[in-house]
Amino acid sequence: MTTKVQRQALVARLIGDHEVTSQPELLDLLAAEGVDATQATVSRDLDDIGAVKVRVPSGNTVYAIPEFAPDRLAPVEHLRRVMGEWVADVACSGNIVVLRTPPGCAHVVASALDRSRVDGLLGTVAGDDTLMCISATADGNALAADLRELAGLD
Repeated sequence: MTTKVQRQALVARLIGDHEVTSQPELLDLLAAEGVDATQATVSRDLDDIGAVKVRVPSGNTVYAIPEFAPDRLAPVEHLRRVMGEWVADVACSGNIVVLRTPPGCAHVVASALDRSRVDGLLGTVAGDDTLMCISATADGNALAADLRELAGLD
């Protein structure tokens, strides 16, 4: 059984990954992920997560969460800018990739990484000047290489 928090996270991900034009379409996407929900539940979820309808270049109106709005700067470009400005070093041990930043900056980089959906990144934990990135695979070298490239450290 999916919890409300898990379902709402899935709704947010689906809205970010697809041009969802209606609640019935969202219900179908949820069902394809194995989540059974009613239209009333989806309507409350959309309200809870702050989803809005926006017009996209195709002329359709689709659901978006402000951080995924189509007119927002592309996440990878934002991430490249943040990484280039704040990441001083990238190291890897097993499935953990460690990034070093100036004091007080690790949370900025972690937030950008978490919102950018880097392939192979499960999540981050930030301290003051260091953050851990957890690789989806046992070997984090590919993730470390991607992060080094984003930071301009190659």
